[in-house]
Amino acid sequence: MRVLVTGATGFTGGALAGHLVGVGDQVRGLVRPASLSRADRLRQGGMEIASGDLMDAATLATACDGMEVVYHIAASYRTAGQPSSTYREVNVEGTRRLLEAARQCGVRRVVHCSTGGVHGHIERPPATEDTPLAPGDVYQDTKLEGEQLARAWGKAGDLEVVIVRPIGIYGPGDTRFLKLFRGLAQQRWPLLGDGRVFYHLTFIDDLVRGFHLCGTVPAAAGRTYLLAGPQYTTLAELMARIAGEFGVDPPRRAWPVWPVWLAGALCEFVCIPFRVEPPLYRRRVEFFTKSRAFDTSRARRELGFEPRVDLTNGIHRTADWYREQGMV
Repeated sequence: MRVLVTGATGFTGGALAGHLVGVGDQVRGLVRPASLSRADRLRQGGMEIASGDLMDAATLATACDGMEVVYHIAASYRTAGQPSSTYREVNVEGTRRLLEAARQCGVRRVVHCSTGGVHGHIERPPATEDTPLAPGDVYQDTKLEGEQLARAWGKAGDLEVVIVRPIGIYGPGDTRFLKLFRGLAQQRWPLLGDGRVFYHLTFIDDLVRGFHLCGTVPAAAGRTYLLAGPQYTTLAELMARIAGEFGVDPPRRAWPVWPVWLAGALCEFVCIPFRVEPPLYRRRVEFFTKSRAFDTSRARRELGFEPRVDLTNGIHRTADWYREQGMV
C-alpha cells in the first residue's frame, strides 16, 4: 500500500517505517524541516521523504496526497519548560490538521498513536481499553484530546480511524530507558517504595507489527487497541532482570518515596521557569508508585496480535545495543 508515517525520524516512527518497507509498502515519511539532516537513513532504507510539519496544513496536504493509510506517530513529548500551548498545538491541533488533510486527499484509514499513559495509575490490573482514563500531565491530557478528536472524525464517517495505545516502548535504538539500564548497570539506580507496583514493556519489533495490523485488518476500523508485550512484572522484578543482564545485584535498600517526590517538586519549581532540565521530576518518582499492567486480549482476538519478544530476550537485545553504542 501507499502509506505515510509521521514522526519518521523518531524511534517508533522510524522503526515502523522500516517495517512497512520490509513488508512491501510504498512508504513516505513526514519529516520536519529542522530534522531533514536525519532523513538520509530513511532514504537509504527505500523511503520517500516529505518535508512538512503538523503546524503547517499545506505541507500536510502535500504529504497525504496519493496515500491510502496514514500512521500518525509524531507528537510533542515532554520537554522541560515547554508551555502547555505547544503540546496542544501539536498533539491536538496538529492532529486536526492532519485529519483534515487526509480527508481532503482521500486517505482511507488513519492509525492514530495515543499512549497507554491516558489510563494513569492502574488500580485493578490489568487494564483493558475500557478501563477508566486518568491522564496525569499535560502530555497525557493532550494525547487523550488527540485520540478523542480522531475517534470523532472516524464516527463521522469521513475516515476509518484506529486508535493505538502503546505501552512502555523499548528496544535497540531507544534512549528513553537508557537511564534505567545504565543506572542499574552501574548500581546507581535507587528503589523507591516497595517495588510491588506493576510495569509493562513492549519491544519495538512487536509494536510495529501491531501498528501494521491496525493499518490493514478491515475489522479494526473504529476500534481502540492497547499494544503491549507478552508479560508484565513488578517493578522490583523488572529491575532485578535488568541488573542480572549486567551481572550485578539489584538495589537492596528501599527508600521512602515522599522526600524524593518533594525534592522533585522543588527541582521543577526552580528549573522549569528557566527552561533548564530538572535533575529530578515528580513524574520520575511516580515511575516507582504507579502500576502499569495491561490486557491485550482485544488486539489478540480482533487483530491476531501476538507479541513474540519476551522480557528476558528484549532486555538482552536492548542492553546489547547500549553496550555496542558505548552507552553503558
